[in-house]
Amino acid sequence: MGAENLAYALTQVVHNFGAAAVLGGAVFALWPASRLENGRSFAWLILVAWGAQIASGGLFGLTSLYYYGETPDLSSIAMAALAVKVAAAAAGFLLAAFYLIRGREWDRVRVKRTFLSLAALGATALTAAAFLRWFS
Repeated sequence: MGAENLAYALTQVVHNFGAAAVLGGAVFALWPASRLENGRSFAWLILVAWGAQIASGGLFGLTSLYYYGETPDLSSIAMAALAVKVAAAAAGFLLAAFYLIRGREWDRVRVKRTFLSLAALGATALTAAAFLRWFS
């Protein structure tokens, strides 16, 4: 087993659990029964998960740079998918943080919209991940 394969695998584990928590946390707060009264707990989970996504995504590039001296050569479709993922992660992280800072003042409709947006951003990032993976 090569050290680079272990590094990629461990990074992928963090990335996968982060992806599950990003989307799962938002969806679980909304469905099958609303749990928005516990929205702050879910927002913390989602914020940490987006942080894990951002950190592990960067670590993929750093691992390639360390072991191969360059980042992966991505096709134009994969590069577009990566841009979508980065934008979704940044927006999701910022939205979760903004909710944690200001959300106590919001009414139930605004909180629900926030979690719907967080779920949409998570689904967008996961969809982009598939294109990034298969068009790399």
